[in-house]
Amino acid sequence: MDPVLKYMEDHHEELLEDIRYLVESDSPSLNKELSNQCGARIQELLERHLGHQAEVIPEKDYGDHLKFESGEGEECVLILSHFDTVWDPGELTYRVEGDIAYGPGILDMKGGLVQAIWALKAIRELGLPMEKKIKYLFTSEEELSSPVSRHVIRREAEGCSYALVTEPPVVGTGALKTARKGSARYTIEFTGKSAHAGNNHEEGASAIRAAVRVTEYLESQTNYELGTTLNVGLFQGGGKLNVVSDRAEIGVDVRASTNAEQERINQLIHGLTPLLEGTELKVQGGISRPPMERTEASAQLFEMARAVGQELGLDLKEAAVGGVSDGNLTAAMGIPTIDGLGVSGVGIHARNEQINISELPKRAALIAKLLMKL
Repeated sequence: MDPVLKYMEDHHEELLEDIRYLVESDSPSLNKELSNQCGARIQELLERHLGHQAEVIPEKDYGDHLKFESGEGEECVLILSHFDTVWDPGELTYRVEGDIAYGPGILDMKGGLVQAIWALKAIRELGLPMEKKIKYLFTSEEELSSPVSRHVIRREAEGCSYALVTEPPVVGTGALKTARKGSARYTIEFTGKSAHAGNNHEEGASAIRAAVRVTEYLESQTNYELGTTLNVGLFQGGGKLNVVSDRAEIGVDVRASTNAEQERINQLIHGLTPLLEGTELKVQGGISRPPMERTEASAQLFEMARAVGQELGLDLKEAAVGGVSDGNLTAAMGIPTIDGLGVSGVGIHARNEQINISELPKRAALIAKLLMKL
């Protein structure tokens, strides 16, 4: 058996126990106190397994981020994990049923975070060569689109040769992610002119009607062949049934596969003009994460991972997905990035969030052997 895989198999129960330890520490993105408590548990794992704790990067409104460094190579590999979850305290609990472990954030992505720690531990304890310096970032508000940590990620990624993201692989196939769509969000406020719906309807200008017209226009810009979707997921306005509405608002989510297409839609939305006489509109928002485009360099990185996977009995495929991650940020910097190196399972952001316990050793070994190969 491969020595790294054997190491992970020998420590399978300890690996799962560490995952339980983190999962049982609730860490909602907007709860700084609980997030920091979870961060303290990460520090305990780092101290126990790797000999020292991480540098704390303090935040005012969110949990503090952590930066752990290992090795002394001239080149640097960045590992990205987040420890915040979408779950409120006590909403879900950790439990094991057969080969399945359930719990809040166990798949997205505390399981992958722990696997990467154990990957570094295996390299260290087995005395295996690793030529590059490792920089490992643990962030606390990725589920909110990384409003503050994105600046930390970009700063720490500067000059790195590769970026590895421990988000879960593609559900069902276990594929790694070499491309992700970019995301953008907008709020559009409409102002009209109120009037009595019975006596003076003709004197009004309906903000709701104006919002409907823009909604139909924006959603008509969806192009599945290009991978572009515009979704109006929020629509509100008006109030009294006998009054022509003078206020309305829509919220728009945009996904695009390329930077050029994302910027085209961004300009289109910010260039909107009223489609109903007597109304005005105001656009707020913009690009949240650029697309993670597949490049020749990222394809080569995947081939390295695929070769490592074959050594472990994994037949790895690559995929492009519609969701976003912090890998979008590093890829946009031109850093070869591979995502989906975390735990196999199903139920991301769902109440049945779960991981496959038997897959833990191979997936942890994959990270370790990839780090050694880079």
